[in-house]
Amino acid sequence: MAILVCGGAGYIGSHAARALLNRGEEVVVVDNLLTGFVEAVPPGAKFYSVDIRDSEKLDAIFKKHVIGEVIHFAASSQVGESVVKPLFYFNNNVYGMQVLLETMVRHGAGSIVFSSSAAVYGEPLVTPIDENSPTDPTSPYGESKVIMEKMMRWVGAAHKIRFVSLRYFNVAGAIEGGSIGEAHEPETHLIPIVLQVPLGKRQNVTVFGNDYNTPDGTCVRDYIHVCDLSQAHLLALDYLRRGGDSDRFNLGSEKGFSVMEIIRAAESVVGRIIPFSMGSRRAGDPDRLVASSEKARKILGWTPQFTTVEEIIQSAWQWHTTHPQGYKTGGQNGK
Repeated sequence: MAILVCGGAGYIGSHAARALLNRGEEVVVVDNLLTGFVEAVPPGAKFYSVDIRDSEKLDAIFKKHVIGEVIHFAASSQVGESVVKPLFYFNNNVYGMQVLLETMVRHGAGSIVFSSSAAVYGEPLVTPIDENSPTDPTSPYGESKVIMEKMMRWVGAAHKIRFVSLRYFNVAGAIEGGSIGEAHEPETHLIPIVLQVPLGKRQNVTVFGNDYNTPDGTCVRDYIHVCDLSQAHLLALDYLRRGGDSDRFNLGSEKGFSVMEIIRAAESVVGRIIPFSMGSRRAGDPDRLVASSEKARKILGWTPQFTTVEEIIQSAWQWHTTHPQGYKTGGQNGK
């Protein structure tokens, strides 16, 4: 049987698809290329430029390849955008999950590993955040992830589909060798934004607030390397194959780094000063968001291999220096 990787042309999905192929799995990738890139799809995977909301086309893929398991990355994921386009997010994310689960039920696919988000927690009262923390999202994006998790739980109970939901925080870095990596337009993630300065793509980094209740006054966030995150998805798949019950797991470093610590670490990696300017703090930005990954370590056996933020930034730097325009080959998404 094949594994269907939804969103496998995206940043995280393409890394996970490669990891699956490297251990001999049969991989089928579907991606509508809204934010993914056909160049990121690994050789050896069967690729379909299909939106998972297209029930007829998804049915045909399940029939052709006998899909038994699904890893689901296909969702819109920008918090700010979701606030101004809530209906788009609910249609793309929630309805996409509905069609996918309906197709799984029709074809007897028995398990799904879901790429969820720490956004389900909103602004937590206590850190580190564990899986028992209340889910109280502050954006339509986070709300869509909560709904998708609930859909899997109810459909799983009715149709014996087991799932693992992985709630992760900030993802960064790139595969060894820098053949694939992070490419967004516009870029909204801190580490690639910081690296745009030494790449000559921006003059400085704007730090949004220095009056937070943290050691240096700037926000603290949890960072995880994309390859460690990919490995967690494979471990979750193995857990379900062993008969594990449906469950949810946080993934993170359990440390957290401030905005200024990221800038200083990037300066160490690239060997030059990275200028920054101080801006106003953004509404709704919590002081500190850090995950407890104890449950994932204990049950899934997950052990991150990238243990310092400098290692994460170094791998990102290799990707960005060798691909300064990302996957651009004449236009967005390889078009």
